[in-house]
Amino acid sequence: MSPRRSYDQYCSAARALDVVGDRWTLLIVRELLAGPRRYTDLHADLPGVSTDVLAGRLKDMERDGLATRRRLPPPGAAYVYELTGRGRELLPVLQALGAWGESELGERRPTDAVRAHWFALPLLRGLEGEGLVEVRLDEGRFHLYVGADDGPVYGDGLAPREPDARLSLDTDTCTAVARGELGLLDAVRAGRVEVGGEGTLAKALREA
Repeated sequence: MSPRRSYDQYCSAARALDVVGDRWTLLIVRELLAGPRRYTDLHADLPGVSTDVLAGRLKDMERDGLATRRRLPPPGAAYVYELTGRGRELLPVLQALGAWGESELGERRPTDAVRAHWFALPLLRGLEGEGLVEVRLDEGRFHLYVGADDGPVYGDGLAPREPDARLSLDTDTCTAVARGELGLLDAVRAGRVEVGGEGTLAKALREA
């Protein structure tokens, strides 16, 4: 475990950056917002990070109280990492950072990796209320826990139970939402997002 570096400034922003300012740390938080993840899963969804750097950042996050490591009970018997309550408090920080960075997205470059669930946080910003939402994109499917106070914020694949709403949208629409060029509600009104389901969230989206 590397010794913690510090800006040695008596400022809350500087103190926060002492903990989360290292390269990859906030992106690891983004991945762990999906709930417990194995090291191999984290490495697969963080293309470009070396195994040494990922291992080091996870140890640093454990030391700083952002994440914990535990062993799943049989038959899983694998070690997983998950956010602590302190780590989960970084959700609004990531949301604000994502909103600020919308204008930086531009056109997707040939070297840019993409995962369907990377669109989870931008879509979550456009949803209000509480409930489970399943999202289908060209890149894959994931689900969102809208208004969740604790536990996972999103997850890969189909929703684990009947969702309150199902959203289907193409890559161009999702990219426009992620860039801040199109609001989710505006996309629904324009017919660019297909809304399914009979839950409160689905009805609110269709009536918006």
